Amino acid sequence: MLSIPFLIFVIAFNYVPLFGWIYAFYDFRPTLGSALANQQFVGLANFAEIWKEKEDLIRVLGNTLAMGGLSLLVSPLPVLLAILLSEVKNLTFKKLIQVTSTFPNFISWIVVFGIATSVFSYTGLVSTVIKAFGGTPPDIGLLGNVDRVWVFQTFLGVWKGMGWSSIIYLAAIAGIDPGLYEAVTIDGANKLQAIRHITIPGILPTFLVLFLLAVSLILSNGFDQYFVFYNSLVSDKITSLDLYTYQLGIIAGRYSYSIAFGIAKTFVSILLLFSVNSLARAIRGESIV
Repeated sequence: MLSIPFLIFVIAFNYVPLFGWIYAFYDFRPTLGSALANQQFVGLANFAEIWKEKEDLIRVLGNTLAMGGLSLLVSPLPVLLAILLSEVKNLTFKKLIQVTSTFPNFISWIVVFGIATSVFSYTGLVSTVIKAFGGTPPDIGLLGNVDRVWVFQTFLGVWKGMGWSSIIYLAAIAGIDPGLYEAVTIDGANKLQAIRHITIPGILPTFLVLFLLAVSLILSNGFDQYFVFYNSLVSDKITSLDLYTYQLGIIAGRYSYSIAFGIAKTFVSILLLFSVNSLARAIRGESIV
């Protein structure tokens, strides 16, 4: 009974909208009304259009995979933070670090954009400090630097989400049998050896599950972040698949084509999930599906 409200929420926001996929097979024009009888049926023409515009597809797919790949590359950082926090004995200091590292997760990306603008723009804090020490700041701040946009956005993502993500690993560490640590201590193991042989194997299944989920969502990563930080200077490198779909549908008015594009992306994400799941089963004998 307690799960029913959450089940209704999932169905309402994740399954009911799937009925809108049918518009991908029509040339939807809002001026003709929402009834499908008034729209022209085009079959798979919108999906064929994706291949015709493959240059844009390759560009945004490369951006998405690059930024998503960097996010996967830094995914062990919350694990490291959780391990370090688990070794802190001073509870006051531990809580201070947890609150400080978790707080950015509750800040909206709009506020993060404002902070980043105040700090990293050409007239921001960093440039002001450089000028104060007699240096010459870059002509373009980090927000407009196309060569560093992927790394900069990854840094912001880590800053915002690392503390929150570490909570899951802290819970996994808390679930490890304390007797194991007592046993390795009696055997003469030091802290690093205990972490290597007890802590890391204990949280590895949790990391594997979250990593597989992250891989399956790599094509749907960071729309709100990239939408907020989008500008003409970095548009070629920051446009992800989700942002491109939004631009096609809402800005360009190509509703049916954008829906077809989103459907194709969904099936690729599912394929990625099952591929990595099969790889994990083959390597470790464990999977989530």
